[in-house]
Amino acid sequence: MLHVSGTQLVTEDDAPVRLRGVGLGGWMNMENFITGYPANESAMRQAVRGVLGDDRAELFFDRLLTSFFTERDADLLAELGMNCVRIPVNYRHWESDDRPMEIDPRGFRHLDRVIGLLGERGIYSVIDLHALPGSQNQHWHSDNPTHVAAFWQHRHFQDRAVHLWEVIADHYRENPWVAGYNPVNEPGDVSGKVIGPFYDRLVKAIRAADPKHVLFLDGNTYATDFSIFREVYENTVFVLHDYALAGFAHGGPYPGYTRGEWCDRDELERTFAKRSRFQRETGTPLWVGEFGPVYTGDPEVDGQRYQILRDQLAIYDAQDVGWSLWTYKDVGLQGLVHASGAYLDRFGDVIAKKRRLGVDRWGSTMEEAADVLAPLHTLIEGEFSGWDPYPWGARYQTDDLIRHILMAQALLPEYAERFRGLSDDELAELADSFLLERCVRREPLLDLLSANLQG
Repeated sequence: MLHVSGTQLVTEDDAPVRLRGVGLGGWMNMENFITGYPANESAMRQAVRGVLGDDRAELFFDRLLTSFFTERDADLLAELGMNCVRIPVNYRHWESDDRPMEIDPRGFRHLDRVIGLLGERGIYSVIDLHALPGSQNQHWHSDNPTHVAAFWQHRHFQDRAVHLWEVIADHYRENPWVAGYNPVNEPGDVSGKVIGPFYDRLVKAIRAADPKHVLFLDGNTYATDFSIFREVYENTVFVLHDYALAGFAHGGPYPGYTRGEWCDRDELERTFAKRSRFQRETGTPLWVGEFGPVYTGDPEVDGQRYQILRDQLAIYDAQDVGWSLWTYKDVGLQGLVHASGAYLDRFGDVIAKKRRLGVDRWGSTMEEAADVLAPLHTLIEGEFSGWDPYPWGARYQTDDLIRHILMAQALLPEYAERFRGLSDDELAELADSFLLERCVRREPLLDLLSANLQG
């Protein structure tokens, strides 16, 4: 079982381990740009249930969870040389909002299966609670249908999260292939005053259930602000996220300017040094929980994105930094591999419409439908020049409210209707589009990672 020793993670016989691997995004916490639907996961599931009914919707989603990660996926990651997978999960696998505090043990079924597959190949898992009750941040990836992170406003949501973590920690307390727990992904506490006391309470509760496993704690404001920590907890990694501005969908060129900000190798290194200052000052391990560029399909642009990744990996290698690349498998935006076949045949035009309208935040260039939205941005800037909403300002907030919430939710019925009239076999065929043997491999990315991990 791993533990923290100074600036390193080490085994029980004190052999150092640098965790390097990938995030399993879009699996037990589905995301719109990863799995190809609009809006947020719970709204999507509700819309699909409205078409298929509860039983057949469950059949589809369970088959999707089964097909998304199998022995072959674990083999591929081992062959690449990875020793860690960060596994995002949604609290709704264990608890429903209409029956709070009642734990459904079936939530462990797929998670146990994948942790077992990885452990058999010498790969550690970090369990990441990506969506908490009430939503811990302002965006879709916490399964948030609004722009309000209500988790920080209601003690009830916090109580439920603590209780769930007590259950998870007790379940895995003796599992040596669980590297540890990442209990709050990318928190967004607007005030910055609730998160510190909440972490104190959460750490105490998890330690009571499982005193051995490492805690991986994200800073506030999406794992970038560590001023909220009031103490350096024992056996803890303070996790930073390190996305490069030039690697966003609206980023580039590289080297070059993105929305007036210069980005090159030196700037990547300066940004990383700033983001990791807390870890250096406290003498705790350096681990990047998420990073990675978005790919466009344009060979010239993607060549620049691969160079961003090479430069970041070189920076991490030089400083003995662990990392978890985002993300392993999707429908074509970021994954090492991406789905094809029946799923893309049925939903390809919905995915294209999402791209055309820019309704997925992570895939948006911020310029889609500019003839409609540019006047709104101009109006907001002119009439409310002092408005600077948390976390990223007026331009992003306006796009979030109009594109990524309103328009995305309006597109949900169109996605769900594509399930109408399908047989059980056809539903299984859709889900099986995510089997590795049916996926397209992003070979330049696989080659880049293999060379880094085995070089």
